[in-house]
Amino acid sequence: MCLSGRRAMIVLQRKGKPMKPTIYFDLDGTVYDLYGQPDWLERITTLADPTAYANEDATLVDMVALHETLYNLLAAGYEVGVVSWLAKNASEDYNKQVRRIKREWVKKFLPMATEVHIVKYGTPKHRVIKNRDNAIIVDDAAEVRETWNRGLAIDANGDIIKSLNDLLN
Repeated sequence: MCLSGRRAMIVLQRKGKPMKPTIYFDLDGTVYDLYGQPDWLERITTLADPTAYANEDATLVDMVALHETLYNLLAAGYEVGVVSWLAKNASEDYNKQVRRIKREWVKKFLPMATEVHIVKYGTPKHRVIKNRDNAIIVDDAAEVRETWNRGLAIDANGDIIKSLNDLLN
């Protein structure tokens, strides 16, 4: 199910208590501007440069507005997580470096995330999350949104802050 500007709310029951979804964010191309950096593809493939993931100025959304929205969602009972891919065909050493950098980035820019998965490229994201029965993905990749079978999928190519605020209405 995709959320594209319409109001949507999923509430499940767990042990008699209402539970709201966990909102999982992709990083690259969703909130982190990897693809807008100079020579990003060569840096992550040929050069195996993990610093391509460490640019603190490379955000795609207004982080103040995103934080405000996420804290409102947390107050309403939602949880926040991250599920992000590593570079395609990367070495284990490079993946280890990128995991560390991405976790540091999340800690700084998405500190409310209580669950963080940095997984090999192509891993089905719905298979690694904890809240499998009730989840929302925010992702720029159509293939991820189309295969997401745990709840709603928000297209990060649109206004994600508006889409997230729609969850509160």
